Amino acid sequence: MITIENLTKIYSAKEGPAVDAFSLEIKNGEIFGFVGLNGAGKSTTIRIAAGVTLPTSGDVLVNGKSITKEKIAASRQIGWVPELPNFEMNAKPIPLMRYFAGYYGLTEDQEKEHVNDLLKQVGLWDHRDKKLRAYSQGMKKRFSLAESLVGDPDNLMFDETLNGLDPEGVQFVRNLIVDQKKKGKAILLSSHILSEIEMVSDRIAIIHHGKLVKTLDKGQLNELGREKIAIEIDDYDEKALGLLSKYGDVKEGRNGINLTSMRIERSSYPEIVKSLVQMGYKVRRFEPSGESLEEFFFNTIGENS
Repeated sequence: MITIENLTKIYSAKEGPAVDAFSLEIKNGEIFGFVGLNGAGKSTTIRIAAGVTLPTSGDVLVNGKSITKEKIAASRQIGWVPELPNFEMNAKPIPLMRYFAGYYGLTEDQEKEHVNDLLKQVGLWDHRDKKLRAYSQGMKKRFSLAESLVGDPDNLMFDETLNGLDPEGVQFVRNLIVDQKKKGKAILLSSHILSEIEMVSDRIAIIHHGKLVKTLDKGQLNELGREKIAIEIDDYDEKALGLLSKYGDVKEGRNGINLTSMRIERSSYPEIVKSLVQMGYKVRRFEPSGESLEEFFFNTIGENS
């Protein structure tokens, strides 16, 4: 569990706090999404929680251990993937990973087995003899993921880890994060890709100008993400209802059909209408409503600017 207590970080009195009296709790077995514009304070909060930056005031407790007063004990239970991983580029993955593993009291045989397993897990085993400077950006992210798991920490923090990855890389990281959640770990996930945040998070915090402005739980996210489309079709029948049911929940009303869905993509709207027309139906009205997470985010920070 990660508990952020009244955290404040001031780099310059002229610019104001980067993080301003911020409190948050990430529970075990939970993925907590962390969203905000550049400069909102996300990375500063994560760096403080990882023990690489000191707060001006406040604290972060990792499994009840203070990151400022009990740094060694707290840091052992934190795995951190920074936005821009920075390693010795002339190093090869196995020696560097075994160096990191040495901090956790593993025997030589345990180190070897653990490091090999992690490199296989993140898809780098076939590249184990290359120097890190030969790795692509995606491969460096994968190595950073492996490094964060060396000590099998109870808590993980991913700072913009999805940035710069191709679709396969995004899916890989998503699956890894979900697998770690299933192991009961507390996970803080920061990303600009709001659709990914919405997809995997149990709760989401919106941060703006260093302040926590809104927290959404799963129920609120589910309701927020629902697209509602009012549709009027002349002489519709079970065949039309069957087509629409592929996209969401269908309910008949006095004024036509209401289609509600959790994951309908707006790019699918023309496809739905086109399919109905091709089946011979006359569509008189197709009126979407509802607010996406992205729309909610920008509306929320606009109100708090």
